[in-house]
Amino acid sequence: MKLRYTILYVADVPATLDFYSRAFGLETGFLHESGDYGELVTGDTKLAFSSTGLMTELGKSPGTPDPAHPVFEIAFETDDVRAAFDRARDAGASAVQEPRDEPWGQTTAYVADPNGYLVELCTPVAM
Repeated sequence: MKLRYTILYVADVPATLDFYSRAFGLETGFLHESGDYGELVTGDTKLAFSSTGLMTELGKSPGTPDPAHPVFEIAFETDDVRAAFDRARDAGASAVQEPRDEPWGQTTAYVADPNGYLVELCTPVAM
């Protein structure tokens, strides 16, 4: 078994794909003609988005993400956290934590995407 998809529920899939492209430089790998489902090119595991409308039609009751009370985060690794943080903010992300050096040797920063999902920007963990 392997992890293939992480799917986040959002109100506007095309707008979310556009944001992730501008904020993090990710390419759209697939957008369904309905606009209710799309995927980003992220390697073996796809970061995907499904509309809350479609999920409601399928009998689900998606909740609303809250960056002040997150239950998970998306993490993007980069060698330049400050540049990634600034790019994300310029693309419309909300600053949650400015870049800082952590005691374990990693640099981290946090933003919230326009849907309210928490996104970590971090350097590789030194092993």
